[in-house]
Amino acid sequence: MLALGAAFAQDLAAVTELYNSGAEAVAAGNKADALNAFVNALQQAEALGDEGQEVVTNCKNIIPNLKMSLAKDLIKETKFDEAVAALRDVEKVAEEYEALDVLDEAKTLIPQVKMSKAGTLLNAKDYAAAAAAYQDILSENPNDGTAALRLGVALNGAGDVEKAKAAFEQAAANGQAATANKQLGNIYLKEAAAALKAKKYADAVTAAVKVNDFTENAQAWQIAGQASQLGGKNNDAIKYFEKYLEASPDASNAGAIAYTVGALYQGAKNNAKAKEFYTKALNDPKYGAEAKKMLDALK
Repeated sequence: MLALGAAFAQDLAAVTELYNSGAEAVAAGNKADALNAFVNALQQAEALGDEGQEVVTNCKNIIPNLKMSLAKDLIKETKFDEAVAALRDVEKVAEEYEALDVLDEAKTLIPQVKMSKAGTLLNAKDYAAAAAAYQDILSENPNDGTAALRLGVALNGAGDVEKAKAAFEQAAANGQAATANKQLGNIYLKEAAAALKAKKYADAVTAAVKVNDFTENAQAWQIAGQASQLGGKNNDAIKYFEKYLEASPDASNAGAIAYTVGALYQGAKNNAKAKEFYTKALNDPKYGAEAKKMLDALK
């Protein structure tokens, strides 16, 4: 029994020495060496039973915090994937050792690190990689409106417009309506302008009208009016040009548009409305004189 007691004393002394070496490594800033020492001290102390309980308790208090510190170092070094993996390990150990504060911090940091990674990729215009990073965030939290908004930006940058639209709609449904709807409006406006240029007039009108489902945009009404007129749908052209003038009455081309509307009404034999819009064009430097002639002819 005396020999057995001496052996336990020697083992405890060795464990204590290992524990102290960990503390010395922490003081020297050697966190990895310190962690290794504390993990080994914990394992050996657990084998001692009650004799090693104090060391076990101390190690379980230290290890989660030390792992967290190492994970934060990886974050500072922008090693985002490694940091997430380290934080996952922190979660596991903190839960096992009942270090609840550390556990909560790890759970909070993981999505933040993922967002930092995605943001870095987006800023670097690595749109495909950024989109994958934001999709990873949304796979865990589909209600993250900010991630959905930035996913839309990344997908749009990568040329995947249809998926970008879906991402912006998801963002709008999760607290980012103002910015997401503006982005959607910009996408549809670009589509409308491209369709008009390609002489796909029906598509141009559809896209232009869609713009104003998301955000008021006078230019979209102008495109819809032009496309309708060129497509031979004068009544629609009148409607959309009037919307344009309502949205942007002081536009530099307001007189020209008013003259066009007047001509369209005259063509439809609605002289009263034709006079109304010719009158609005009287001060236009280019069309004013012609508007005066048309008004005189309609008297």
